Amino acid sequence: MTEGNSKMSFFQHLEELRSHLLKATLAVMLGFVACIYFGERLFNFLAAPLLEQLPKDSTVVFTGLQDPFFMYLKISFIAGIFLTFPYILYQVWKFVAPGLYSKEKRLGLPFVVTGTALFYVGAGFAYFVVFPVVFNFFLSFQTTALKPMISIKEYVSLIMKFMLAFGAVFETPIIIVFLGLLGIVSSDLLKRSRRYFIVIAFILGAVLSPPDPASQILLGIPLLVLYEASIHILVVIEKRRKKREKEWDAEFAPEPNTEAPGQEEDK
Repeated sequence: MTEGNSKMSFFQHLEELRSHLLKATLAVMLGFVACIYFGERLFNFLAAPLLEQLPKDSTVVFTGLQDPFFMYLKISFIAGIFLTFPYILYQVWKFVAPGLYSKEKRLGLPFVVTGTALFYVGAGFAYFVVFPVVFNFFLSFQTTALKPMISIKEYVSLIMKFMLAFGAVFETPIIIVFLGLLGIVSSDLLKRSRRYFIVIAFILGAVLSPPDPASQILLGIPLLVLYEASIHILVVIEKRRKKREKEWDAEFAPEPNTEAPGQEEDK
């Protein structure tokens, strides 16, 4: 049950969603413009895990005249998403908050802070942990006759996809808690579905990571840990919600009839 004086129509919800999407998109574009100036520095930062493992006589290359220009634009755009991600989450919260209890609406700041931290941790996990393992695996196939020549276009697309994917995957607790607050899932359902999620976690690891066991495990294990953390958080929220509902029912319950059985008939 939600607290609210009026219900919005379907089209009002769509209009509200459009407004929040527009604000988030505008913020990303502003972040994109702000990051263009740092395009080269951002590329050097993203290329570091690969350059550290390349042979001394190898480097990244571009095969198209326009590749560096569009590569800097792509990096700046993704960096704009990372820069404005707290505001994007804030707009998500503003859209969902009207359907929550008044006390649950106070979770806005923890939601934005935790969601942002998890997104950055996921991207950092990909950069500092997954990339070295992945690059070491694939570069191990080089020989004296086979030298790596990495295209910046393909490399940037790969690392951007991985960092966004890992950042999104690490949002699992936020997504699950959100669904729990909306009454779509419960902790009991998550506990019963644990065995299925284990399979899903490693399938996602196989899809989102390169086809080597190490990187699949590096994604699958954090997913399972985050899933278990989500269950415990949801248990706490459900206990508090049940307590509030009991207090609500007790406050607005009708007063019991204390008159004697025959008293009403005498009147």
